[in-house]
Amino acid sequence: MNKIEIFNTLDKEIKELTEIEKLMNYACDYMKLDNVTFNIIIVDNEKIHEINREYRGIDRPTDVISFALEDEKDMLLDSEAGRILGDIYISLDKCIEQAKEYGHSFLRELAFLSVHGFLHLQGYDHMKKEDEEVMFKLQDEILDSYGIRRDV
Repeated sequence: MNKIEIFNTLDKEIKELTEIEKLMNYACDYMKLDNVTFNIIIVDNEKIHEINREYRGIDRPTDVISFALEDEKDMLLDSEAGRILGDIYISLDKCIEQAKEYGHSFLRELAFLSVHGFLHLQGYDHMKKEDEEVMFKLQDEILDSYGIRRDV
């Protein structure tokens, strides 16, 4: 059984988080992962800017940052939690802004950022064009098969 915790650090209610938890369980099934643990932490632009500056040396806010706790050679195992994948930080401010910018729902943007961060926890990246194609195709497959398409 997977353990996915979602922490909303803000004073704003986000009713879509229940759906995001379901989506992330689906994504685990889609990726054939069982007995994994990871967190999604919802923050504001100020906090994600601080994290981005401190850990990535980039002095601006971003939409999502993932901190993987394992790599291919070194999986973190806990007898109760199984594989501990890491943490995904999502900026609520960026999520709202990008949903408007891209012309889709807040749920679609939050789902996209959650799946994007989840794939980073598993070692996917988009630094090279060929890696980006693989990662973005997988993102779309997970979201589409769950039923959250670009037009939602």
